[in-house]
Amino acid sequence: MSDPNDHAASDKPNVRVFLSYSRDDRNRAMKIIGALEGAGFEVWWDGLLTGGETFLQTTEQMLEISDAVVVLWTATSVTSHWVRDEATRGRERNCLVPVSLDGSTPPLGFRQIHYVDFSKWKGQAGGSEIAELVRAIRQVNASGTQFSGPLAGQSAANLKVAKRISRRSLVIGGSAVLAAGGTIAGWKVGLFGADGNVNSIAVMPFRNLSADPGKSYLSDGLAEELRAMLSVNRQIEVSAQSSSNSVREENLAVSAIASKLGVAYVLEGSVQVAGEQMRVVARLIGGNDGFQKWSQVFDRKLNDVLALQSEIATAVTDALVSTILGAQKTKSERIGGTKNAKAFDAYLRGSALFALAQDEKTDRQSLADFEEAIKLDPDYALARAARARGLLVVGGSYASGADMPLLFAEAEVEARKSVELAPDMLEGQAVLGQYLYSKLDLTAAREPMERSKELGFGHAGILNHYAVFAAYLTEFDKARDALVRAKRLDPLNANVWRTACIVEFQARNFSQAEAEARNALSMNSKINVANRVLGDIALVRKDYHAAKAFFEAEPSTLSRLRGLAIAEFKLGNPIEAQQKLDQLVTNFGTNSSYQQAQVLTQWGDTVRALEMLEQAYEIRDSGLLFLGGDVMVDPVRKEPRFAAIIAKIGLAANKI
Repeated sequence: MSDPNDHAASDKPNVRVFLSYSRDDRNRAMKIIGALEGAGFEVWWDGLLTGGETFLQTTEQMLEISDAVVVLWTATSVTSHWVRDEATRGRERNCLVPVSLDGSTPPLGFRQIHYVDFSKWKGQAGGSEIAELVRAIRQVNASGTQFSGPLAGQSAANLKVAKRISRRSLVIGGSAVLAAGGTIAGWKVGLFGADGNVNSIAVMPFRNLSADPGKSYLSDGLAEELRAMLSVNRQIEVSAQSSSNSVREENLAVSAIASKLGVAYVLEGSVQVAGEQMRVVARLIGGNDGFQKWSQVFDRKLNDVLALQSEIATAVTDALVSTILGAQKTKSERIGGTKNAKAFDAYLRGSALFALAQDEKTDRQSLADFEEAIKLDPDYALARAARARGLLVVGGSYASGADMPLLFAEAEVEARKSVELAPDMLEGQAVLGQYLYSKLDLTAAREPMERSKELGFGHAGILNHYAVFAAYLTEFDKARDALVRAKRLDPLNANVWRTACIVEFQARNFSQAEAEARNALSMNSKINVANRVLGDIALVRKDYHAAKAFFEAEPSTLSRLRGLAIAEFKLGNPIEAQQKLDQLVTNFGTNSSYQQAQVLTQWGDTVRALEMLEQAYEIRDSGLLFLGGDVMVDPVRKEPRFAAIIAKIGLAANKI
């Protein structure tokens, strides 16, 4: 009877193995290469380089597209920067299979992964060491996880593992156990479908392999643009940026990423820029089996980045839609985009800075970058929408006096121009709606907001944005419908769950609001508003001590002071309550008019509460957007002056 392991890879003849070794170990490496090729594997090693090929580029390409990276550790290779770099990429891709040729322990950083011991190998292709190596490669290729030791029924005689265990792995494992017994025990992998929809995909942040770390904006931006282009195809479900980014640093196998995000496929890649040349490597991997479905290396000039993103998006779409769903080939283009490479670069720089949400300096610099993009291409609708959004943020967060209305006016111009240039671009419709409702014109905001939802069916951020808007209008079923899909697309984003808690609180569904708030806090303990909602729920339940504790934990100073002013009053501490209200006024002035109205309402001071609400309307305080369902203002809800404010905003009186 023949040993089935003699043809271990015969059923997967295209499994590609990258072999990394030190030149001093070449003779033994060649014997291993021959044995693996005899087992049916396609082995790449640097001796296959032909005349004219560039060593670095070809090596990097093969590292990216190989199914397993076999590293031969010896006393010599552990000191080789080349071998370490290649091993690092194999570990990052979760396809590393280490071998110790002479019994040497792998270097630090690689000791947590099992290795096959070849120190007693006599060089025979039929040796037990080769059989163990073949099994290890098969395990990595089948599961998409690092080699973890003997397979079922396999002897461990030829396997060794370093004594030290990564503390990080213990922490991750412990946190998973804690989560199972915590507030989100019901939220486990599989809630959104363990294997994901057949047409679902997560686009991971691309790695920046350029010598200049400052080029990270290009690799991150390219991944986000691909994500946006894929999301407009109704046949593809694309995991949102925040959830994809959240697993970026966890060093998970592709199968674990797919399971955590609830997707069937994962797109990963890298970007390398050298002078005016750019190389992008993209790989589409099955989340269930870890097999590579498609890969390609793109070498282009830097000014071809726009055509390149369309080319990659089209290729990925075809791989998913055409091959998997049997549909016709497609052509992917960015709605509202540009054909000017320099404008695109400026847009990506601005987007990267805006995403930092760091401070006024970075926010204003992002505006300058968007302005540069528009100057280079006045018809760049996406840049105009981004600038409009930035103007609203800068105007609302940093401006004062006459500057604020000027910035808002500019935002309106840019938003309307972006919609004029690209009516079917969801970003333009969304920012126009945001501008209009920030001016408390909910009636005018409805059309662009509904249109943004229609166009943004595959964009979690847009759906989340729409859900808040629907809650303003007390149209809670619409808000919930949008959030169902937003959660599906962005399950690891605490902001989505926070929006759900706001919606349910506005709808007076307090138990569900509490559950949603706790979910949000379990993902991000420092997220604002969630503790404020829990405090308000405690106020409704007349548990004033609990309310005070929640408010004290609220990161937002505005929400914290407002909540404590109410809780202290309810606890019979009028002096402390007044102190908190005074702090609120001192810190925020008229910008806290709505919160002052909430406090005064809960104190029973109806006259002053109505005066504050009217003042809030005069200065267009966005807090008034919550009037429709805010339980904190219920004591004055039937007052004629309250009804007049509701009507001006565009809400029906006494709808709750």
